[in-house]
Amino acid sequence: MTADVKKETLGFQTEAKQLLHLMIHSLYSNKEIFMRELISNASDAIDKLRFAALADDALLEGQGDYAIQIDLDKKANTITISDNGIGMNRDEVIENLGTIAKSGTASFLESLTGDERKDSQLIGQFGVGFYSGFIVADRVQVHTRKAGESADAGVLWESCGEAEFSIESKTRETRGTSITLSLKKDCKEFADDFRVRSVIKKYSDHISVPVMMLKPPAPSAEDDDAVSDADAAIEFEAVNEASALWMRGRTEVKSDEYKAFYKHVSHDYEDPLTWSHNKVEGKLEYTSLLYIPAKAPFDLWNREMSRGLKLYVQRTFIMDDAEQFLPLYLRFIKGVVDSNDLSLNVSREILQQDPAVESMRNALTKRVLDMLGKMAKAKKGNDYATFWKHFGTVLKEGPAEDTTNQVKIAKLLRFSTTHTDLEEQDQALEDYVARMQEKQEKIYYVVAENFNTAKKSPHLEVFRKKGIEVLLLSDRVDDWLMNHLREFDGKQFQDVARGALELAGDSEEEKQAQETLTKESEALVERVSKALENRVSEVRATARLTDSAACLVVGDFDMGSQMRRIMEAAGQEMPEAKPILEINPAHPLAEMLDQEPDEDRFESLANIIFDQATLVEGGQLDDPADYVSRMNKLLVEMRQA
Repeated sequence: MTADVKKETLGFQTEAKQLLHLMIHSLYSNKEIFMRELISNASDAIDKLRFAALADDALLEGQGDYAIQIDLDKKANTITISDNGIGMNRDEVIENLGTIAKSGTASFLESLTGDERKDSQLIGQFGVGFYSGFIVADRVQVHTRKAGESADAGVLWESCGEAEFSIESKTRETRGTSITLSLKKDCKEFADDFRVRSVIKKYSDHISVPVMMLKPPAPSAEDDDAVSDADAAIEFEAVNEASALWMRGRTEVKSDEYKAFYKHVSHDYEDPLTWSHNKVEGKLEYTSLLYIPAKAPFDLWNREMSRGLKLYVQRTFIMDDAEQFLPLYLRFIKGVVDSNDLSLNVSREILQQDPAVESMRNALTKRVLDMLGKMAKAKKGNDYATFWKHFGTVLKEGPAEDTTNQVKIAKLLRFSTTHTDLEEQDQALEDYVARMQEKQEKIYYVVAENFNTAKKSPHLEVFRKKGIEVLLLSDRVDDWLMNHLREFDGKQFQDVARGALELAGDSEEEKQAQETLTKESEALVERVSKALENRVSEVRATARLTDSAACLVVGDFDMGSQMRRIMEAAGQEMPEAKPILEINPAHPLAEMLDQEPDEDRFESLANIIFDQATLVEGGQLDDPADYVSRMNKLLVEMRQA
């Protein structure tokens, strides 16, 4: 019985229109990539049905052999990619193909540079693979029916990749989806059997579902027994290897196959930096294939986004984003885990309660850290530098989230330091410790809003004078990191802007000079304390400054200024905490201040010095107008003098 036709024409979401325009104008530098994207989508649809059928085998409709079928029609210049997976109903078709509701297209468009070659690399990071069909086609039809629904629940979606698409009811006897591409004139090659077979072998040989194509007829014999093409039986054959790549032995899998499989599971366009394929036997039995990407995805900093490994149980797909097997700070890892020790009816709730999952999580976490450690020690190439550029800030979340592996993570961290004064974070803590001075007992660091502020911090002056190396920290996560990373290789970390400064190795003469300085500056310190009593918790003379007049110091138990700014920006109400002002009595400005007889002028100068100390560390003034007024008044007085 033919279904009642209910056809309507709808408009694409605004972002979808822009994306389609880019696709039609060949944003992909390699047109054949559309085949990989559509076959991967078909494979995902079959995986979803496999899982759903565990709870309801009626969804299989009596047909449990999964396959993807490719049909070519040279005469009509079309290629059709069909699967017998989960399929879609009308609402799902509109949501998935008309609005791109979950693909991050808006973020994708914001990331475009205008350089086609560079922008083509972004496609894989944004999960918009279906639209790659418009690279080679000027019209796309999608005929689909959701598994378990009646034949007349079929849906036909059609678009020429412009402003609109049409959707109507159309009977479909079998579950699943068929995508028919009407090829452009310059893309006729993709209706050729040999060309399509080579593309499938190149990109989709690893798919665990067979990709079927019509078997080519045998060469005709030049005798009376020859069978005509018309009489030949229609026969399909698998074009790909059609086996679960992760279940094969490592020696059986080629490097190109590993790379192709990564692109399948990650929907990334680029090759991974490295991977680890491992089979565990014994008390627990599972196989894992883990990849480290070469670039960060667009949603890396959205901690609420889907993440995790593809989970299989005895080769049966269970879920796409099993986040239970890796901690959040390793959310960039892609790959597959296949276990023999979990039940097939696994849910996220069951996973959270299964002790086997915790054991696997610990083992997989260590494997990833070992992968990174091996990459970091490699003498050739700059893969670890590439990794750190894209994922280093995420890895810095590790010491707080994973105390068990804190030492391993600390060895992987990289920093900028005064050893090079370069913004590039390429110095390991092991290298810092190896360069420590003979009597140096601590690892010193400074945290600032940005690299230049850290590099020029007045707190570094005495360290530069003495040749002591200091870590320059400017990532937003750094203050939080150092609150949890307390020591490395037996050496404690010390914030140079926190508390009173004590440097091991100071001579008796230096200590005596500091005591003399403090005593001789008592009157000045007392006057400044009175002038700034509402703005500081304490004023004291310091020997840590050589070129600056003053600096602000955080109390031993107070929150760092960077962390305070982050918390306030997030809307958190923070308790009042006044800084400590340290003055360099030997600085000409401090000497001028000490000799100022007029108390009103003295107070104004003291406030200017405090405001300058705030600005130099990247802070914001409570009353910028007051600071400008004081400075202008001082400049006028200097001119009149």
